[in-house]
Amino acid sequence: MIELGKWQTLKVVRSKDFGIYLAQKQGDKDAVLLPRKQVPEGLKAGGELEVFVYLDSSDRPIATVHQPLITLGKLARLKVASVGNIGAFMDWGLEKDILLPFKEMEGKVKKDKTYLVYMYLDKSSRPCVTMKIYDYLESSSPYEKGDYVEGYIYQLNEKLGAFVAVEDRYQGMIPKQELTRRIQVGDAIKLRVSGVREDGKLILSMNQLAYQQMEEDSRMVYDMILSYDGMLPFTDKADPEMIKRELGLSKNAFKRAVGRLLKEGKIEIQETGIKAV
Repeated sequence: MIELGKWQTLKVVRSKDFGIYLAQKQGDKDAVLLPRKQVPEGLKAGGELEVFVYLDSSDRPIATVHQPLITLGKLARLKVASVGNIGAFMDWGLEKDILLPFKEMEGKVKKDKTYLVYMYLDKSSRPCVTMKIYDYLESSSPYEKGDYVEGYIYQLNEKLGAFVAVEDRYQGMIPKQELTRRIQVGDAIKLRVSGVREDGKLILSMNQLAYQQMEEDSRMVYDMILSYDGMLPFTDKADPEMIKRELGLSKNAFKRAVGRLLKEGKIEIQETGIKAV
């Protein structure tokens, strides 16, 4: 039986002007068309060819020799090509985009943004993708406490924190108290492994070790001061919510960064704000 969403080796069972039909063996009724423009030169009846099978714009099985960006039962990052009435259509490298149904989204998706998705067949056996990938990630990662990893944010939970796919493969989480900067589903960020649970899932932090984090925050604050033409219009006595909104830092982290910049002689604090020296 020909399987949708997979690579398979099929036999040429008949030829037409517009292409060739492929099946597992001569006489099969479920032969699939490979368009003429994709037929390798010299391929004859009885010959074999490895192809990928999906559905065309009329929902008929069709073969291709082109490489899709995702296959059945796999995870991959795909870009949103358009958003329609039934969901988003994602570019997976083939002529017809693949559907991400609204019910399979995690929040609202944006055109041209890339999201990590898993490919499955829906109840009508049509290839689709989902952003609900928790059950498809592994929990036995090779990482240990103190390692730095790349994490993809695939779900946000107001009570728990952010669910993360580490290296697009392993389960991880940023606890709510560690969400020190604004993030969105679809963001890919560098994270530190702050712990490993008994079940193998990773506990992650957006912050580096204290001295490294202070250095990074100080650079960011100084760059922000420069972006305000050298005069940040508030000081470390400002309201914590305003500091968080403008800089993405807690008030304590901001005060530590300002203290470091003062010690380095890069800034001076005035009544109306902080000035770059």
